[in-house]
Amino acid sequence: MSKPLVLIGCGKMGGAMLAGWLESGEAAGGVHVVEPHAQAMGDLARRDGVTVYDSAEALPNDLAPGVVILAVKPQMMDEALVPLARLTGSGAYFLSIAAGKTIGYFEKKLGASAPIVRAMPNTPAAVGRGITAYVANDHVSEAQKAQAHRLLEAVGEAVEAETEDQIDAVTALSGGGPAYVFLLIETLAAAGVKAGLPEVMAMRLARATVSGSGELARQSSEEASQLRINVTSPGGTTAEALKVLMADGTGIQPIFDAAIAAATARSKELAG
Repeated sequence: MSKPLVLIGCGKMGGAMLAGWLESGEAAGGVHVVEPHAQAMGDLARRDGVTVYDSAEALPNDLAPGVVILAVKPQMMDEALVPLARLTGSGAYFLSIAAGKTIGYFEKKLGASAPIVRAMPNTPAAVGRGITAYVANDHVSEAQKAQAHRLLEAVGEAVEAETEDQIDAVTALSGGGPAYVFLLIETLAAAGVKAGLPEVMAMRLARATVSGSGELARQSSEEASQLRINVTSPGGTTAEALKVLMADGTGIQPIFDAAIAAATARSKELAG
């Protein structure tokens, strides 16, 4: 991208994205970062091409960025957008990674014709293994959408949603998904302890099993169902456990159905 990027907020997610852009070359036009706590950025604040400001009001008046990335907490968004309204006529589009803030919300704040991309990343972006779903309004050009896709891919995978309504389910599935996986690690370890393993050993086994299985799933071309079958010997110990986990009505599927439905509903509520 030849035009500069403007990043509003450089916390954990914003910092992970900035690091990815610098490594991938997507920030060749330079990055203007608005972050009141520049010290928290560490080495990123000292990288070539990165200029840090303590407020959006301090951005140069003649700045003409290609994109403005909104990475502040949702509850801070109202305040953050006020000084950015002047950039709506600069040819830039706005890319938001704030949970619960709809395209309609940004159109009200920035103008009905503002080009908006709404994205939902997840925390594995911090290690370059995130996945982000996004959706754009009709004012975002195909070139801008392609740029947004590349920016999001700098911290993992990116997929375009068909409609904005799908973002609520994305929030429930992949946005909150890391928490469910971490809970699985806790649950596996606790079950191991009950089966007779020392606590430290059980947790080490659970963490390595989940992370290793995830990497195998990422690298394999086989479906998840086939990977499961590959581990399961007929009549063996894994098959016995799966009888419990996959039992009709009492297995984990109805539990996850209810969990994802609850999170989706809550996402809709928060979006207003």
